[in-house]
Amino acid sequence: MKLVIVTSVEEFQKDILKLFKKANIHNFSSSEIDGYKNGASLLMTTSWFPSVKGGNESSLFFSFTEEENIDALFGLIKEFNKNLETNNSIKAVVVPIEKYI
Repeated sequence: MKLVIVTSVEEFQKDILKLFKKANIHNFSSSEIDGYKNGASLLMTTSWFPSVKGGNESSLFFSFTEEENIDALFGLIKEFNKNLETNNSIKAVVVPIEKYI
């Protein structure tokens, strides 16, 4: 069992749900997050306009799943990212799990 973590801009949320389903990952969690590209713009926006959001609305998904499902998901994400017209590709990482209950 491994932990897969996927992040993307909010616009791809429905696409990620479809990718998880195709990869046979049915149990997962998600959260809305703010994504930032660099620290300089973050500092400028928080200094002058603290009530205005400085980041991009993004999504984070994670699932404890089997390696074969993760391999399928990575293949689907690579294919999805090839067809993008933006530099906001879907990102994914895998973390090994040493113990679980």
